[in-house]
Amino acid sequence: MAADVGLLGLGVMGRSLALNLADHGYRVAVFNRTAATMERFVAEHPDTPGGLVGCESVADVLRALKPPRIVLLMVTVGSAVDGFVRSLLEAGLEPGDLVVDCGNSLWTDTARREREYAGRCRFVGSGVSGGEVGARFGPSLMPGGDPGAWAVLRPIWEAIAARVDPATGEPLEGA
Repeated sequence: MAADVGLLGLGVMGRSLALNLADHGYRVAVFNRTAATMERFVAEHPDTPGGLVGCESVADVLRALKPPRIVLLMVTVGSAVDGFVRSLLEAGLEPGDLVVDCGNSLWTDTARREREYAGRCRFVGSGVSGGEVGARFGPSLMPGGDPGAWAVLRPIWEAIAARVDPATGEPLEGA
């Protein structure tokens, strides 16, 4: 069965976001530069509703995903983001595929990346706020980029985001 979303980077925030996605029924292809970290993470969470698919390379992540492929980057801001996008492009990322930088990159870097990768993939910057608990159970998500790319990402982000009472601004329990 093909995965719905790929996630690269299994640090604290990446692990939490992957589990949030899987808890909401998304099958998540996960990758970490250290294969043992990925293998341990997948082994520790065998029963998530959506499931986790361990991948040993970014090419494996792309092969595991159904089109259009959606790849979330939970890596250090800066050159690591560009390095992973380049690796994805070399591995076969296509113009309709979507890469989402979930770090808190400088907005000018996000705008540059959107221009630089245009025509080769869609790129969105979307900070994930709320720390480990937020990423796991309902983060504040701040996407920015092409409206067409947002249309692809929106159902996923709306499924996993924090929910608040519009009248009071208080978190909705169980949301």
